[in-house]
Amino acid sequence: MALLTGNHPADDSAPEAMTTGNYVVVARRYRPQDFQQLVGQPQVSQALGTAIHTNRVGHAYLFTGARGVGKTSTARIFAKALNCVRGPTTEPCGECDICQGIAAGSDVDVLEIDGASNRGIDEIRQLRSNVNVRPSRARYKIYIIDEVHMLTTQAFNALLKTLEEPPEHVKFIFCTTEADKIPITVLSRCQRFDFAPLQAQAIVDRLQHICNLEGVTVEPQALQILARRANGSMRDSQSLLEQLLSFSGKQLLAADVHRLLGTAQSGRLAAISRALADHDAATALGLLDEALRQGVDAGQLAEQLLGYLRDAMAVHLGCSTDLLLSTEATDADELRQLGDQLGLETVLAAAQVLDQALVRMKQSTQTRTLVELALVRIANLQQLQSLPALIAQLQSGGPISLPTAPAVARPAQSLAPVARDSQPSGPPMNQARPTPAPQPPVPPPQPAVDQKKTTDVAEPLNDEPAAPQDEVPWDDQMALSAWRQVLSQIQDMTSDYASRAESVATSGPNQLVARFRKAYTHAKETCERPERRQRLEQGLTELMGRPIRVEFQLLPDEPQTVVAAPRPPQTAIRRRQRIREVERNLLVQQAIVSFEAEIVNVIDPPVSADDATEGATDVVVAPTAE
Repeated sequence: MALLTGNHPADDSAPEAMTTGNYVVVARRYRPQDFQQLVGQPQVSQALGTAIHTNRVGHAYLFTGARGVGKTSTARIFAKALNCVRGPTTEPCGECDICQGIAAGSDVDVLEIDGASNRGIDEIRQLRSNVNVRPSRARYKIYIIDEVHMLTTQAFNALLKTLEEPPEHVKFIFCTTEADKIPITVLSRCQRFDFAPLQAQAIVDRLQHICNLEGVTVEPQALQILARRANGSMRDSQSLLEQLLSFSGKQLLAADVHRLLGTAQSGRLAAISRALADHDAATALGLLDEALRQGVDAGQLAEQLLGYLRDAMAVHLGCSTDLLLSTEATDADELRQLGDQLGLETVLAAAQVLDQALVRMKQSTQTRTLVELALVRIANLQQLQSLPALIAQLQSGGPISLPTAPAVARPAQSLAPVARDSQPSGPPMNQARPTPAPQPPVPPPQPAVDQKKTTDVAEPLNDEPAAPQDEVPWDDQMALSAWRQVLSQIQDMTSDYASRAESVATSGPNQLVARFRKAYTHAKETCERPERRQRLEQGLTELMGRPIRVEFQLLPDEPQTVVAAPRPPQTAIRRRQRIREVERNLLVQQAIVSFEAEIVNVIDPPVSADDATEGATDVVVAPTAE
């Protein structure tokens, strides 16, 4: 059976071939048969053709690349070029028995071996025993081993000697998608050719040629969708075309491609992106629900939306439309508007949110929920384009102006100091509270002020300039009150980590020190990060009307009460020592033997000037208990 390929004489009879026997799929019927028909690999065709013309054909070749880019097809074309009756030639005839046998995979001198099924050392031993047998009718005996990386280490080692010095009539061609799994000892013995992914336009041209030969009318947009979905693989695109031909018949429409693949149309992606840019999460979720009801897969929609944002980033950066991977060139203006509205930093953040959602979707069954969460997060992203300017302002120490709500210089506020009771046993600082309403001015601190009431912030002073520094006291109570006020105004995780401080006090003029227990070392280290420290110091500076510096320290280890084992009283220890001392006295020893007794106590008489006998001791001897 002759294989039918594009630009081949048999291509014109392709429709008739399908009715004269078993059906052969498009990917096999239109497989390239010579180097001119090989799509998207000009560097490989040129290198192999030059090797044939200059008689520099090596004995081992390694073809590596992604799936469906032409590795096995190139190996067959190379085998035909070497063994054709007109060869070696770069243009095999395709008509002789050898060429037709190689194309059909039935030639006895060109052996195609599946590395995944013949991966053991026994198969390699059999191959070594057969390489010395000369080819039956062809010029070379050629071994094509597909997925060669599946061979075991022992099989590779057994092949090394034969691979390095094979007989003159033997050629090896290895094909693999994972060259990094092949031992370096094998790689060093082969000429390596890397096959690049095919360009989308090359795939579109090939699919259009196939549709013309099949007598099928097709929309150009439908082929664009197939080419983008194939992701650089010609075989994948032809398999999708085969499926679409079975679905639609003689007319292929873009809408049919979307229904078959479960993808969303570009208009729906644009509508969802506009809703996200307008911070309208409700509309985005409604469009998502509508798409899912029409059969769009949630995972496919997330991938398409990620590609849409990627193209918006490329257009926003000024790239040409040739770099668009997921959208058409006609959508460039809309992509540019989206990029300008969101800004580069926001587009990058949105793409990261979608990428994380796609990673989590592979391990979860709640795909729709994860996509919805990602859309809501993107819709609530704030304008991030001004972050570099804000960081520069923070580093310079100058005033900070927010893009959404410009900061207004505020005079120093009078804070009501807080009386601290005994330290609590748990984390002392509660979670950030909402900012209370302004209250009338609070009188000077009194020693018995209630802690709950004094946490409120007094109403700001009049519009006059800030009071001099010596008029605003800076003590421990004022530092604690200012600390809590700033934490209540911070809306991110900085407030949560800083609230775990055990104590807050002043460490010097315009300096504040927050001390943490050893259990909250992570919270202290987090607060020490430059961006979080700067946020706290900025809040204190704005609140107090003068620069405040913050330090973070760890409290020393708390003394632990050691419960020692009960010890006998000192009197008991001394009594046993005295008993052992008097046991050495000969008189006492005779008394113990004579009376069969034991010493139970030693009494030392009080020492005084009236003692008649100095150092006298009374020994109490009792009979031994039987």
